[in-house]
Amino acid sequence: MKTIDVCLSPELMHLYEIENRTVVVVDILRATSCMVTAFAHGVDSITPVANLDECLKLKTKGYVTSGERDGKKVEGFDKGNSPFEYMGEQVRGLKLAFTTTNGTQAIEKSKGAKEVIIGSFLNLTSVVRYLLLGENNVLIVCAGWKGRVNLEDTLFAGAVVEKLKDYLGPDCDAPLAAQHLYNVAKGDMVKFLEASSHVKRLNRLNIHKDIEFCVTPDQYKVIPKLKNGVLLA
Repeated sequence: MKTIDVCLSPELMHLYEIENRTVVVVDILRATSCMVTAFAHGVDSITPVANLDECLKLKTKGYVTSGERDGKKVEGFDKGNSPFEYMGEQVRGLKLAFTTTNGTQAIEKSKGAKEVIIGSFLNLTSVVRYLLLGENNVLIVCAGWKGRVNLEDTLFAGAVVEKLKDYLGPDCDAPLAAQHLYNVAKGDMVKFLEASSHVKRLNRLNIHKDIEFCVTPDQYKVIPKLKNGVLLA
């Protein structure tokens, strides 16, 4: 039986061997939700970068600069970190350079994996099917918040574990903990997340509609995959 594990923070990545795994990077609020939305609306590619300077350099090469720091759009960037900025015909064909506080850092730390895909509730069933049909053991990497564990990414990991429980066995207790949390929360994830740190942070920034959208399952079928440092649909 294939196995599944959950890394609750990128700071724990050194504990995992990833060379022969499929890694699913998740940052529900909001980087990977934005990426999935962008590809569903026809973006050509997304180049995830860890730092702001590198992202700005790509602007001179025709890339659209996108992302945030501490939840806020970066001054001088073309787009921020709301999935609603990546909808409609205006994004079709664009090449994005993307950097965020947590999500792109998690992607950077996952680059040694056999393959890296992008997960969110928005493409949950597609991710589950991909992992089910794939040959590799699985590691879900939760982006968290500046190295700390967060609830929303853990819930996504739990949802994947729950849906694959008859096919992939847990490697340790982290998948079981995530699965338990998801089963407690799945009836109303928005309410469950009300007290979470990042939801409070976004609410202070008057960002409300993104939260409900980002925990809505199966809006899209795309699976962004990292190839030579670039995400493609």
